[in-house]
Amino acid sequence: MVQVSLEINGKRVSHEAPARMHLGDFLRDQARLTGTHLGCEHGVCGACTVLLDGQPVRSCIAFAAACEGRRVTTIEGYDGDPVMARLRQAFTRHHALQCGYCTPGMLATARDIVLRLPEADEARVRVELSGNLCRCTGYMGIVAAVMSVLAELREQPDAAVTALREALAQGRGAAPAAATPAPTGFQAFAPADPVPAAPATPRAATAEPAPARAAGKGNHIEGGFQVPFPADQVWTFMVDLPAVAACLPGAAIQEHDGDRVKGRIAIKFGPMAAAFNGAARLERDDANRRAVLRGAGQDTLSQSRATGDIAYQVRALEGGQTRVDVDLQYTLQGPLAQFSRSGLVQDFVRRMIADFGKNVGARLGAGADGEAPAQAEFNAVGMFFSVLWMRVKRWFGRAG
Repeated sequence: MVQVSLEINGKRVSHEAPARMHLGDFLRDQARLTGTHLGCEHGVCGACTVLLDGQPVRSCIAFAAACEGRRVTTIEGYDGDPVMARLRQAFTRHHALQCGYCTPGMLATARDIVLRLPEADEARVRVELSGNLCRCTGYMGIVAAVMSVLAELREQPDAAVTALREALAQGRGAAPAAATPAPTGFQAFAPADPVPAAPATPRAATAEPAPARAAGKGNHIEGGFQVPFPADQVWTFMVDLPAVAACLPGAAIQEHDGDRVKGRIAIKFGPMAAAFNGAARLERDDANRRAVLRGAGQDTLSQSRATGDIAYQVRALEGGQTRVDVDLQYTLQGPLAQFSRSGLVQDFVRRMIADFGKNVGARLGAGADGEAPAQAEFNAVGMFFSVLWMRVKRWFGRAG
């Protein structure tokens, strides 16, 4: 056991502690400051980040005894800090926190970015935040919050923030407490600029079939439907993008140029409501009746971003029937990302595929001379309760 004395949030604190106790444990267990969160305890996730003499450090891998006599600032110690006041408002305004576990460390890192890199662009902010992991938000709100504070300070400089930046530039450490000369240890981490990715090599046109789905991370849902029409007729319909959009509830095409479209799709499911504006292109393999619709869009309200590939293959069955297999892979970033892996949401998407199949059958059945059905409308309440009923039946089926 050793006696450890620190200045924590402007107050002198002294406690006896094991020689190998980490600073994070000292702050929580000895100083009773539980705003510092311990996550991975390997210096990876960044949740435990605090300021040591004004510089952000990982408190889970710094020994408390090695910090003897130093100044420590935790999330509880920023009440008078002009940068943190702006960041807290921005985090609230941009919905940059959900469960809040990463937030204390995220705010400490964000403060360091604002002080150290006043001209940072979004790419640099993302590099700087890469050492702080968040499992909830998708980072969109966090990046937007930091960028908004940087923009505010560029448009209208704050004398108090400028003084903190000058203190940091002179090596005194920009802690909220009164600045004092800092020891030479714990130098600030200066990340290298990201290595630019090599330019993609153009893929030569070949007779190979389109991929069933794009490789990579994301959520993956399979589904399909069957219609009583010949495969060639169904394939011709499935590569007609305006016709396909008319069968998809909530979708509307605004621009159409060959195999490229721009449009909007509105979704509502329980508490989740979004209207994604974006663009997509169709990659088709007529010989094998396979295609992939690759798209990306952004929700106008939450600023969540979605990217996805909808791959489908048209297969002829006996008796003039046709099966359309659908393989969807998508990713969500931003506030709506919390819904993307929900089992109910995946059931909802499968139900949408089934309803899409019914609409395709109705349009094909109308024929060239018949009156085509109106644009498919989205019945959020009906679909929500239908999915819930399907889930209830599944639960009781398993129980039986």
